[in-house]
Amino acid sequence: MQMARIELPEALVMEILSKLPVKSLIRFNCVCKYWCSSFQIPHFIFKHYHNNLENNHLNLLLRRHDGNTFQPYLSQLSNEEDKKNLVKQNIHLPFFKSAIPSVYGACHGLLCLQEPSTDKAALWNPSTREFKILPPSSIQRPPYLSPMEGNLALYGVSFDHAALGFDSKTNDYKVIRFVSFIYYHSPFVTRTFVNIEEEQRYAYPHYEFQVELYSSRSDSWKEIPCPHYTPTDLILGNNYVDGICYWKTMTEAYLGLILLFDLANQKFSILPFPEITGSCLHYYDNLLMFNGSLSVIVCLLEGTGMSFDLWVTSEGVWTKQFSIESISGVLHPLGFGKNGELFLRDTNNEIVLFDLSTQELKELEINTYLDHFQESISLHAYVESLVRINGIQEHEKHIIRQLAGDASNKY
Repeated sequence: MQMARIELPEALVMEILSKLPVKSLIRFNCVCKYWCSSFQIPHFIFKHYHNNLENNHLNLLLRRHDGNTFQPYLSQLSNEEDKKNLVKQNIHLPFFKSAIPSVYGACHGLLCLQEPSTDKAALWNPSTREFKILPPSSIQRPPYLSPMEGNLALYGVSFDHAALGFDSKTNDYKVIRFVSFIYYHSPFVTRTFVNIEEEQRYAYPHYEFQVELYSSRSDSWKEIPCPHYTPTDLILGNNYVDGICYWKTMTEAYLGLILLFDLANQKFSILPFPEITGSCLHYYDNLLMFNGSLSVIVCLLEGTGMSFDLWVTSEGVWTKQFSIESISGVLHPLGFGKNGELFLRDTNNEIVLFDLSTQELKELEINTYLDHFQESISLHAYVESLVRINGIQEHEKHIIRQLAGDASNKY
């Protein structure tokens, strides 16, 4: 006896499909033309992304540097229950072979990779494996070591303190970055100094800053006015949330501030840090995102241990979310994982995990003692998405994936 065929309503089918991983949806592209075209509709892309966001389907990447080759790579951590937070695969970045790229984002599942020593940058969707090389900088640069006004000569240019975000007003993904010009007094000009202090000041570099903004709709950069304050430190992981980009900065009196940039109205503003009270003078703070909100983690040094306070802001008002009592043997935080776990690097150069619910420290099988630039290891979280960036599929010239523990098997 033949069973009756059940036809599901198309809306229900799309609802089910919107809950599946990107890898499955890419395979299902060949099922029928309707499915293939549906996966490219903004409504479906939006629904799929928000399903992943609501279910906290975070993917974690560690940015690292090979101790033998000095080349940068990313370790993707597994989110499978029996292999949770173990290295699943290593992702090498031959496109940035000459320098170490910074990682910015994620925004809607997209990451921005930026080489600080040049204007080389790319957008990348690690879920769909789409890769887009960004055009060259629009900022005009004077020739190197050419004497400038005031006997200054250009010594170097850097492209850093970037941010990737979404402008909902124009439905546009944008990248903002600061371009730093480093000048020294020209060696071709002879000068007599009044005293040693003047000679020392003369030896210091002089910095000038410009800002440029990339639009994915126009696929071009444009220069925008530079704010009075400029970023001074890197932050932990993402520096974008809900249309606003964030950086640490400070006043001339070395008072900490947060620099904000609104992608929709293209305006900079500032926000004060939370007021730190108490007798402990040995502390430092970092910006990061916690549960989708701008946060500050204050790290207090206490002998061989370190304790933490997490502050979260809502409409410019800071509230202390929680405190973590002294943890022995840790160096600095890397960021938060799926269930609010705090990733840290310890004195043995291992990645450890602090569980907020149990107040327990767990050792992960991730040892970084052979890594180069251990102090620059960073954690980056993204949610899978189908967002398209009009790029190309990953090529070995740009991205090479290898399963962890297998030097020959490409993922």
